[in-house]
Order: sequence, then structure tokens, then C-alpha cells
Amino acid sequence: MTPVLTKFDPPARVLKRAQYEAFAFELLDGDIRVRNESYADPAAHEYRVRIRDGVPDSCSCPADASSDSPCKHRIAVVIRPRVLDLAVQMRVVADGGSTSSGDDETTDLPCECEQLSEALPCWNCVDAGRRNLSE
Repeated sequence: MTPVLTKFDPPARVLKRAQYEAFAFELLDGDIRVRNESYADPAAHEYRVRIRDGVPDSCSCPADASSDSPCKHRIAVVIRPRVLDLAVQMRVVADGGSTSSGDDETTDLPCECEQLSEALPCWNCVDAGRRNLSE
């Protein structure tokens, strides 16, 4: 389990939804737009997750504002450390800093959320053909 996920300690229901719903991520000046493609009208389910000090600090969704627990959008970012790392790197560059010019190949990276549940793979693993729902 990632250290940030341990800190958040999300309810099981939120963690499962963060794993299996079809989220799309877009970097926004060091923050992340999370769009839930599981709905018929994904544009109506698009929220901004604010990243502060390398942690998904808040989300513009109604659930995050009305609950003491982090919403599924923030957890979806936490369980995908590569997405979170890219947002942090983008913020550093946007703030005038620099990042190392390491390996940019992201397409062949193993899914970093495999550690969460063998019984319920995340949507990205299913969509990429790395895992099956019927296992």
C-alpha cells in the first residue's frame, strides 16, 4: 500500500470505486483533472484534484466537500503513483524548477495499483488487457 493511501485510510467502498471505475486523468498546472468515463455523460463527472506537497489535498466534487474522508477521485490519483508523480513534476517545472530528464517511457510500466486487490483489478489494467474481470 502506498504511504499516502495508508495516511488517507479510505473506506473500502471508496477504494473499490477508485479501482474499478474508468477514470481518465489530465495534468493541469500541477493539479489533475479526473474524468469518470463510467458515466453516459462523462463531462458532467469531471473534477479538479488539487495537489499540495505531493498529496491530493482536495477535489472539486460534491462528495469531497461533504465528507471527512477523501473522495474516490483523490483516491484514484493516490493509487496511481505515476499520475501523481507527473503532476508533482509538472508543478516543479511550472514554478520555474527543473526535473531530471530520466526515462520518459510510460506505456510499458507495470500497473502500480496491482498491489491493492487481486479480486478487483482497476479499470486501467482491464482496459489495457493486463488483467481480467473474470479471474
